[in-house]
Amino acid sequence: MRLVLDPVLGEVELTASAEELAAVANAVARGDGFMGSTSSAATGVLAGIEARRSSRSGVRIEVDVSRHILVICGDPGGRAILADNLRAMAAAEDGGHLHVDYFPEHPYLLEGSASIVVNSPLGGMPTR
Repeated sequence: MRLVLDPVLGEVELTASAEELAAVANAVARGDGFMGSTSSAATGVLAGIEARRSSRSGVRIEVDVSRHILVICGDPGGRAILADNLRAMAAAEDGGHLHVDYFPEHPYLLEGSASIVVNSPLGGMPTR
């Protein structure tokens, strides 16, 4: 799994195998777990993803700059939606990518959440 923070856009790009994405989805759904990155310690590379539970409604995605990790924290319903989206990207048969970006009245993301781009294990652009 590779996690890269774009310092200009502030978004995180996640590239992983289908198995790694499924494991991230499971950790997000449980609200408990850490998935380490296999990337080197290059500039902008994050060490992993931590999933946490919250009683607050919605999901907040943030970069913990002191620990160099992506933190996904939220209520069960919001985490379930995000986990389903991650599983769908892991199972995508034609490549592509998923943007997870906050906008007003977003169904589960909280305002101030970091944006992430999740690349399909088959590549970031559709093949069909």
